[in-house]
Amino acid sequence: MSSSITRLRKFVAPEIIFGEGARRAVANYVSTFGAERVLLVSDPGVVLAGWVAEVEADLAAQGIACRRFTSVSPNPRSEEVMAGAEAYREMGAQAIVAIGGGSPMDCAKGIGIVVAHNGHILDFEGVDTLSVPIPPLIFVPSTAGTSADISQFAILSDQQRRMKFSIVSKSVVPDVSLIDPQVTLTMSPFLTACTGVDALVHAIEAFVSTGSGPLTDAHALEAMRLINGHLVALVADPQNLELRSQVMLGSMQAGLAFSNAILGAVHAMSHSLGGFLDLPHGLCNSLLLEHVVAYNFEAAPERFTRIAETLGIDCRGLTAREVRARLVEHLVALKGAVGLTGTLGRVGVSSSDVPFLTRHALQDPCILTNPRRSGPRDVQVVYEEAL
Repeated sequence: MSSSITRLRKFVAPEIIFGEGARRAVANYVSTFGAERVLLVSDPGVVLAGWVAEVEADLAAQGIACRRFTSVSPNPRSEEVMAGAEAYREMGAQAIVAIGGGSPMDCAKGIGIVVAHNGHILDFEGVDTLSVPIPPLIFVPSTAGTSADISQFAILSDQQRRMKFSIVSKSVVPDVSLIDPQVTLTMSPFLTACTGVDALVHAIEAFVSTGSGPLTDAHALEAMRLINGHLVALVADPQNLELRSQVMLGSMQAGLAFSNAILGAVHAMSHSLGGFLDLPHGLCNSLLLEHVVAYNFEAAPERFTRIAETLGIDCRGLTAREVRARLVEHLVALKGAVGLTGTLGRVGVSSSDVPFLTRHALQDPCILTNPRRSGPRDVQVVYEEAL
């Protein structure tokens, strides 16, 4: 029997309800947890789309008091987490509902950490730093990509250091994820592309991660198949609910994979980049993806060949170098087809910024499970290639 099967592996996941109308179950789950007062975390864009008011109405219909907290930036900041925790305490909330993309959901996780531990959110940076349970978390994702509704990650921004930091703990895996493709119908094509590529990166990095295993591989491969097969068509036809469902299912599968296998250098470098320039996370991933894949390929050629085959590339008779070239070409073409082109230089990165970005990328937990061991010069070269 293969040693990859006999090694012990953990697998954590929330309770998941998937399908059209899943969002309408929020109030029922709040009641299940015995909560009479909830903090509802979202952002202004989701409010404008109408999803927040709908959830508030459903809560009110069951006699559940609700306070809205929407002061959340696209890359949620530590001070916003602290303000949300104060709002939670002021109303005496007993649970947290979040509806939105990764930003509101990560902010909601941070709020839960702070109110449970009575500390500052910066005190909990790192892996397994939480010591007590946090309040119940019920999430409704409005994007198909971040998988914050699935994962044991909270990614937040420290403006003082101009960097993102990670909190990794099974304590921040939401209790309930209500995944409703209808909620993603209000996404722009650009956001659809960014979050879709983010989900694809989740799947690729989880599959080649040193923490991968049979429990995560199946989810990662299916996620790649679904996203590769439907994302381009979805960006061209954003109101197609069937395409939305397929990409959202792929995002969910990718979330189950990476939450348990963890990630790699794309995310470590992307977190550093996003914190530095306050850029959309999916865009940061897209700018780095093919460069990291090319760098990592030699460390796991069989795994990357399986990825290439899953993405529809005929690898029969090809050398490893040829497979790498075809895979990189495919990823670049896919990004171009959904409108994600460009370089780090075009978003404002200069060669003088690379040492700063490299230093913080090497401090990110995701670098630890990258398939190829990476030192400062390795990361620096990849950033330079992406310029």
